[in-house]
Amino acid sequence: MEELTIIGAINKGLRRAMDADPKVLLMGEDIGKLGGVFRATEGLQKDFGENRVIDTPLAESGIVGTAIGLALYGYRPVVEIQFDGFVYPAFDQIVVQVARMRYRTAGVLHLPITIRMPYGGGIGSVEHHGESPEAYFASTPGLRVITCADPSDAYWMIQQAIASDDPVIFLEPKRRYWQKGQVDTNGDMSTAVPMNGAKVLVEGADCTLICYGPTVATALQAASMAAEEGVHLEVINLRSLSPLDLATLNTSVMKTGRAIVVHEASSSGGIGGEVGQCLMQSCFYHLKAPVLRVTGYDTPYPPSRNENRYLPDADRILDAVEKSMSY
Repeated sequence: MEELTIIGAINKGLRRAMDADPKVLLMGEDIGKLGGVFRATEGLQKDFGENRVIDTPLAESGIVGTAIGLALYGYRPVVEIQFDGFVYPAFDQIVVQVARMRYRTAGVLHLPITIRMPYGGGIGSVEHHGESPEAYFASTPGLRVITCADPSDAYWMIQQAIASDDPVIFLEPKRRYWQKGQVDTNGDMSTAVPMNGAKVLVEGADCTLICYGPTVATALQAASMAAEEGVHLEVINLRSLSPLDLATLNTSVMKTGRAIVVHEASSSGGIGGEVGQCLMQSCFYHLKAPVLRVTGYDTPYPPSRNENRYLPDADRILDAVEKSMSY
């Protein structure tokens, strides 16, 4: 076991994938000599060369478009979108080309492209540097959308994404980049949790907290606080936003009878609404209360001085728990 930060685990996962397959290459703005603004690719260009760790122009549409061509020729490109808000110039390439190629060609062609993206708030950033665009991609057929929340998942899920023949949007919770944890770097992917599987992090009987990415640590804090008051929350980390691991969610909610979905993104049209509808359809006769959501508000991410009012915190989660338990 090795203690790593999430960003360190991503770096090691990229290195291991590049060691294993010479067709894996990295592309992005400032990822080479600088090692990326968050240092996710630090040292990789030095060790693998400029032909495999490529500093690109500031042109997200061009970066993803080039990755499409490389993937068609047998490479496995890993694209870094420097900040979440920078992905929109590449949105057309992702949803019109990357997501559709396999369906369009009846499976003849596939695009094993991994698009890495730091997302979420909490770092005091300026506009376009803190957003949660996950619902755009999760609602697009043909894309896998996954997100890590701890170093172990970061290490294994980035390798699983690169190995996938489907295109993968790999979302990295930037405010958790320096969170530390134990990682078994001597294991192999055969023993890792599948990247489309949810994880039960805390078992409980009273209410299910469903979270992902940056809100996992917040949900765990809320569960710890609730336990002190005698309320036992079951905490589930979704990990995969598309497809959803509904079997794990259904099992938990049928046990607890209550569910609360937590995410930073806006409530309207968000992942929480999709999860809630699926649970209402599958677990209707087991529910003791409506499925509730604790989310960001239906506004753009605010200036950094107001982020603490926008981002879900443990108190807002506990308020929702109290409301759910009151039914």
